[in-house]
Amino acid sequence: MLQLLTTIPVLIGFVSACFASEAGVKEVSVAQPGRDLAVTVWYPAGAGGKPTTFGDNKVFKGAAASVDAPVTPRRHPLVLLSHGSGSSAKAMGWLATELAKAGFVVAGPNHPGTTSGSSTPAETPKLWQRTGDLSAVIDALAKDPAWSSVIDADRIGVVGFSLGGATAMELSGARANLEAYASYCDGYKKWDCAWFASGVGYVNDEKVTVDKVDLRSIDRARFEQSNLDRRIKTAVLADPGLAQAYDANSLKQIEIPMHFINLGEGDAIPLAVISDQLAKLTPKGTYATVAGATHFSFLPECKEGAAELLKSFGEFDPICSDEASRPRGELHAKMIGLVKHALVRDLIVSGQ
Repeated sequence: MLQLLTTIPVLIGFVSACFASEAGVKEVSVAQPGRDLAVTVWYPAGAGGKPTTFGDNKVFKGAAASVDAPVTPRRHPLVLLSHGSGSSAKAMGWLATELAKAGFVVAGPNHPGTTSGSSTPAETPKLWQRTGDLSAVIDALAKDPAWSSVIDADRIGVVGFSLGGATAMELSGARANLEAYASYCDGYKKWDCAWFASGVGYVNDEKVTVDKVDLRSIDRARFEQSNLDRRIKTAVLADPGLAQAYDANSLKQIEIPMHFINLGEGDAIPLAVISDQLAKLTPKGTYATVAGATHFSFLPECKEGAAELLKSFGEFDPICSDEASRPRGELHAKMIGLVKHALVRDLIVSGQ
């Protein structure tokens, strides 16, 4: 066993080199009743397409990719991305492009009701909608001849950050307990709990006043239901939300590898997302921390003047003025390594 463990990094390096490619990107739509999804797909690309800096805006730096370039002709593992509350799939482009270069097709939907410019406290706890989004993306790509011919449906993983991490956990078989979540927010007034009590939301890119959320008023049956999708073979969970609310027995029954990553170390990790005990409860759990990072380090690199611009928009979370002790680009490189290591091991090396 020791020899196998020490050999895995060498194998991963070899496999990644063999699959190395450019990153292509396409935007597709997935129709659901009352919940149409805008989905970004990154993939290993051949020559062609239009080079662009995808996801670039006034606040964040984008990532280099080729729009509508041809997909490298072989079957690739599929990785689903689930973004954090108030963010977007494009904001994970810094990670997605590197996974595409390593041989993965990577698909991330914008989750209606919890995405950038369209995010409200009332929609945030409805994880069953988010897991439905991800399952619908698998269904759509599997039925689309353009994608079904290049995706290996037996090798599917999921990567989620923050609320997206909670989504990935639920898709893997974790179930949350509503009373445990409500009780946690009774005493914890930061992060997600503060959002529920804020009375503020975003609709059509405008800040609006909304009702505060009483978690105990949520549909308990829906909140506590199983959202397991057995097509998922591995999960990477970066600062996953609802960390204090999962049913321990559900975690003990998860059959796939669960790779937990906390951004920061020790007491600097928020109670809302601390995951070391979650990793211990899952039979195939691993746990890693990223020294010098903060929760917002998973977002794209910020442009000069972005912190001041965000303040002028009324955004006071330290998205671009966090207290990370290392440059965000350096932290991204560490995170990319952790995520890629897990996915290559579970979806490529194990399938050889």
